[in-house]
Amino acid sequence: MPLQPWRKGTVTRIEEETWNTRRFWVKVAEVDSFDFLPGQFVTLDLPIHEKPNRRWRSYSIASWPDGTNEFELLIVLLDGGLGTTYLFNEVSVGSELMLRGPQGVFTLPPALEQELYFICTGTGIAPFRSMLHHIERHNIPHRGLNLIFGTRSKRDLLYFDELRALEERLPDFRFYPTLSREEWEGCCGYVHPVYEERIRARAHGLDTKHPAHFYLCGWKAMVDEAKERIIKLGYDKKDVTLELYG
Repeated sequence: MPLQPWRKGTVTRIEEETWNTRRFWVKVAEVDSFDFLPGQFVTLDLPIHEKPNRRWRSYSIASWPDGTNEFELLIVLLDGGLGTTYLFNEVSVGSELMLRGPQGVFTLPPALEQELYFICTGTGIAPFRSMLHHIERHNIPHRGLNLIFGTRSKRDLLYFDELRALEERLPDFRFYPTLSREEWEGCCGYVHPVYEERIRARAHGLDTKHPAHFYLCGWKAMVDEAKERIIKLGYDKKDVTLELYG
């Protein structure tokens, strides 16, 4: 895929998603349709450093392709993060951002012939939101779809009501939010026991594993551990697709 040119985007809307996470809608006026594949990202060139490569910050697109020239980014404010501090403190509706994209190969296969496990922490949920709405919008044939989303507490839950509603509409989709620092009516603890239990249940206690593919997105420590655990369950490295941040 050729490298996309730098373009000017305009922020059209900003909403608070949680206490430290915001949704930014960006419109690219020079194109009629900002075309991308669910799971891809854009890179922003922010005025936070003299060197270009120290100004670049990449964020997964949280919305899905809809034929318009507008898309959504989901961004968490990081302590000491120059990029997110600038976006939260200096950017408002009407602000212009230089961006390049779409980029990335963290995307769905042409046919969804295996059960899919989307495993994420924090804003790593963004590309999976895009994929799931795309599957529903185009009525793409699929087998099981499992979204395992790990975060600390209820105040950190992202797109919770939306994904619960999607679970009711989209056949064979199951949403498993799990909290590591707070007890509640849902799953508690880290993401790993959640997908491991689901995989073992799907195998019906047999020694053979059921066909599945795993998408991992989030902090490196989670992604590394998940990949190791999945391989120990009998899957191959080619059964895992990952996207790191942080």
